[in-house]
Amino acid sequence: MKQPIIGFHKDEVGYWVADLECGHTQHVRHDPPWKLRPWVITEEGRKSKLGMELNCKKCDEN
Repeated sequence: MKQPIIGFHKDEVGYWVADLECGHTQHVRHDPPWKLRPWVITEEGRKSKLGMELNCKKCDEN
């Protein structure tokens, strides 16, 4: 189920995590060549993605 991003925080090891409107979270790593998300490494980039929808696998399980 698609859910909009409402914020970001870092996990216990320093990776960025998207906070979703549904209350769940999802890691959003920039880990080339597997994941290309250069926007996650800057505050401006993260702000530009607020409202973007991600597929929430936890919502799909319910």
